[in-house]
Amino acid sequence: MDEPDLFTYSNTLSPPPPEKEIPLAPLSLPELEKAGEASAPAPKPKARSLVVSIHDVSPITRDITERILKQIAELGVPRVSLLVIPDHHHKGNFVDDPEFCAWLRECSGAGHEVVIHGYYHRRDQKAGESFRQKMATRYYTAGEGEFYDISGADALRIVSQARQEFRNIGLDPKGFVAPAWLLSEGADRALQRLGIGYTTRLGSVFDYHTGIHYTSQSLVWSTRSALRRLMSRFWNAHLFRRLEECPLLRIGIHPPDVQHQAVWRQIKELTARALESRTPKTYAGFLSRG
Repeated sequence: MDEPDLFTYSNTLSPPPPEKEIPLAPLSLPELEKAGEASAPAPKPKARSLVVSIHDVSPITRDITERILKQIAELGVPRVSLLVIPDHHHKGNFVDDPEFCAWLRECSGAGHEVVIHGYYHRRDQKAGESFRQKMATRYYTAGEGEFYDISGADALRIVSQARQEFRNIGLDPKGFVAPAWLLSEGADRALQRLGIGYTTRLGSVFDYHTGIHYTSQSLVWSTRSALRRLMSRFWNAHLFRRLEECPLLRIGIHPPDVQHQAVWRQIKELTARALESRTPKTYAGFLSRG
């Protein structure tokens, strides 16, 4: 599926007001202080948004997710989008863990957003796969592209089941994000049929209710090898600069990121820099849905 042009956005910020000139005639100290205040540039308006999302949240990753939430909150991000896997790698459905369910409700009550993130986050290999399929589902995603080529009927069944399970514990997610952002056309239609509010891809956020694509490529790190980690850091530093004037900046965090010092340091540094001119929101908050 073709991705949109990742950098076709416009600068939505108005130019700052011109600074007032300070008279050259001698002034008293109080007058100088007053003139200095008047001539100071106006604070930069935070008209742009930052969405921090934590991927692969499940009972398996709860402890490390809590660590991430704590450190991100210390930077000034009070709420994030939590991408929750219902049955992470077939290792146990989240509804069978009452403590995890209670924790999820607490997170939601604190302002975090719960998002459906696939179901198993695992795609089994299939016989006769093309080179392109192998590249997308084995090498790019390490076998986790669950919704890459799923049929519409299967997607309808699985997402319906996931949504009902969340509702059974008192939560009602509005969004769905496919593992690795790989979403088949059939699954895309299924999400619309189910009335899902939005989905995200690597390069955009799509609001199903309005039909609007918000172009913004997510910053995300690959940590499976030293080379991937190095390249991720160079790429995300470049991408952060390219997206400086984009209305939406997205930072996607995966649990393994915390285990690599250089990667985690860059994530925190870029988050802190983004907060200087952006308001932290969830995806639902950005779309004005909560």
